[in-house]
Amino acid sequence: MFTWPNELKPKIWTVVFRAKHYTGAPYTLDTFTKDLTAGAVVGIVALPLAIAFAIASGVKPEQGLFTAIVAGLLISLFSGSRQQIGGPTGAFVVIIYGIIEKYGYEGLAISTIMAGVLLVIMGLVRLGVIIQYIPHPVTVGFTSGIALIIFSSQIRDLVGLPMASVPADFLEKWEAYGGVLSRFDPLTAAVGISTVVLILLWPKISTRIPGAFVAIIFGTAVVQIFDLPVDTIGSRFGTVAASLPMPSIPAIDLKQIKHLVSPAVSIALLAGIESLLSCVVADSMTGKKHRSNIELVGQGLANIASPLFGGIPATGAIARTATNVKNGGKTPVAGVAHALVLFLILLFFGKWAELIPMAVLAGILVVVSYHMSELHIFIKLFKSPKSDVSVLIITFLLTVLVDLTVAIQVGVVLAAILFMKRMADVTQADFVQSEDAEEDKESQGPVIPRDISVYKISGPFFFGAAEKLKTTMSQTSSSPRALIVNMRMVPAMDATGLRAMEEFFARSAKEKSLFLLVGLQEQPRKVLTQSGLMARMGEERLFSTLGEAIAYADREKPRKNRM
Repeated sequence: MFTWPNELKPKIWTVVFRAKHYTGAPYTLDTFTKDLTAGAVVGIVALPLAIAFAIASGVKPEQGLFTAIVAGLLISLFSGSRQQIGGPTGAFVVIIYGIIEKYGYEGLAISTIMAGVLLVIMGLVRLGVIIQYIPHPVTVGFTSGIALIIFSSQIRDLVGLPMASVPADFLEKWEAYGGVLSRFDPLTAAVGISTVVLILLWPKISTRIPGAFVAIIFGTAVVQIFDLPVDTIGSRFGTVAASLPMPSIPAIDLKQIKHLVSPAVSIALLAGIESLLSCVVADSMTGKKHRSNIELVGQGLANIASPLFGGIPATGAIARTATNVKNGGKTPVAGVAHALVLFLILLFFGKWAELIPMAVLAGILVVVSYHMSELHIFIKLFKSPKSDVSVLIITFLLTVLVDLTVAIQVGVVLAAILFMKRMADVTQADFVQSEDAEEDKESQGPVIPRDISVYKISGPFFFGAAEKLKTTMSQTSSSPRALIVNMRMVPAMDATGLRAMEEFFARSAKEKSLFLLVGLQEQPRKVLTQSGLMARMGEERLFSTLGEAIAYADREKPRKNRM
């Protein structure tokens, strides 16, 4: 009888609907009240961020709310974390803006759906753990790069520069700013900078009410009461929709799909990385443990559904998830409540969003970019090994100067190459035999005859280590009576290591030498068995100690007369 694995069960199932069965305690009214309260607070926090991220991404303000409602609801229903809050995030701003610029919103919608399908597949085939191994310098590099791009994109609205549009390229953007910076609007700059100051200082007054929400209410009120001539959402974008649209499937252009594969992969990778990082943050705050595979499935379903309602890519939001935990959210019901609160705000107060000043939204994003940059971590990483610093700088510069899609892919590839190099570096392949017949102290001192060559491998026997052993063998004597490879310290072996073993075996057969292995561990033994090399060698050529191997060599092939 098939049983659905726990790792693919959403947390809402195990901690709410079947709470008594899985946790031993039912889901109570008290827990529901805490979830509802936390969800309401997070919904208020998410309101200005959803609008700001949408505008920064190049779409309409309400599309950010659509995303927070639809994707946020599905992420909570299918999340592998108790407290995960999903929606649009700053990490996607750069990718979304670039895709829309090249392929329009239809291209973005198709890319997002493709990314959602990829995420579902990744979760179902249990890649949730593997994606967590994206190296820290890569995530910090592209996150800091995104933060700088977001900050740069908000300068026009923050201080009211007279520019019809802002260049997409980072260097061109700042060059354009330099030409008009002296003509900034004092009133707009006052509103924008006041917003930044208010958000940064507000936690000293209250940590319960989010500073961004206070800034929007205060900034909008000041502009409307004093009738200040500054840009608002309404003056820039016109009427803001105050209802959730009916779902519709975007037009699919088969010729365009092949060009959208790379953006879709980047969206999937970024959504996976960001959501799992958010889960880890929640785990560290609560002492609980998330389910990474169903988390990816949930993120995938959310990203499939979001474009159907006119939304944009979504993922787990670290700051909003932390806010949920701090405000007492206990289960995914808090995330559901957050989505419902946003839906009610859209219905009853959506049109009021037209009054929000663009400078206020720019100020909010400037603060978001500052927190997102994690400048202290970025600087601290410069004390890491040079290879990690190189990956950090390359990923950061590619994000800022080229493209986030390229940065993620190149960063991951570079990190993988460096990892493989390090694995090769820590593996040693040594010639144990010496002219003075020294003892192998690790094997409790059997004397190694001069006409027996003994090599010892320490560490994973991958391709780099295989080349090391080949080089070592080529530099030592040839045609020994027996060739013994001590693999006691080899936990794993790959196809290249297997190929090297096959070459050593063939070389020994050609030179009529015995080929013996010592201390073979489980994984290398399995590799040799599956390849058929074990059958060709014979189990009798495997030994637990070096002494046993030397004794076998003496029995099977007596020593040659020494000079």
